[in-house]
Amino acid sequence: MNFNLPKNTLVDKFIPKNKFFSKTILNSKIKDDFTNQIKKITWKYKLSPETISVNKTSKVEEIQIFEIELKNKTTPNNILQVIDRLIPYPILYIFTYENDFKYWINLKNDLVKKYYFSEWNHELDFNFVDTNLEKVYENLIKKFITKVDTNENDFIKIVDTDNKINILNNEIKTIKNKIKSEKQFNKKVDLNKILQEKQNKLNSLINN
Repeated sequence: MNFNLPKNTLVDKFIPKNKFFSKTILNSKIKDDFTNQIKKITWKYKLSPETISVNKTSKVEEIQIFEIELKNKTTPNNILQVIDRLIPYPILYIFTYENDFKYWINLKNDLVKKYYFSEWNHELDFNFVDTNLEKVYENLIKKFITKVDTNENDFIKIVDTDNKINILNNEIKTIKNKIKSEKQFNKKVDLNKILQEKQNKLNSLINN
């Protein structure tokens, strides 16, 4: 993983897990997860006007890159939520387990709170150069969105369309499972009509 970032962006600072315990009240389950799932947390890079010569905005003043070494090949969502609550800046996560790696990022804005993630060992070509850090952050998130044309200038529209596609995919999966288990012919017909409507909406979103 080579981000080709300027040298002065490198922090490479180990963060003790108990540092997060002292900043907030955590239940015993999350504390155990920190201990059992996380081997090491390293603050790898800091992207700011001082380190990368890209202007900040009121929404994005800095971007952090954390590397989290795992004890098993499971990404700990609840731990990410704790870290993201405590650190006000967007974070690009690199999870590693032995020789495997995975990227995660959290979309933090007023409308949506959502995690995006890559598949294991799927390299993403991140671009850290743009007019300001907010644009850099948006470009990072776009790398995780694969079913929408990310050349669209309206970032909120991209995210909204991607969310709608994911919701429709889940609904279609649920309807298909209902069709498989349904015994009555008439109900199967009705479900197939609904399935077709959902599929048409999905195709329209993807094609547009």
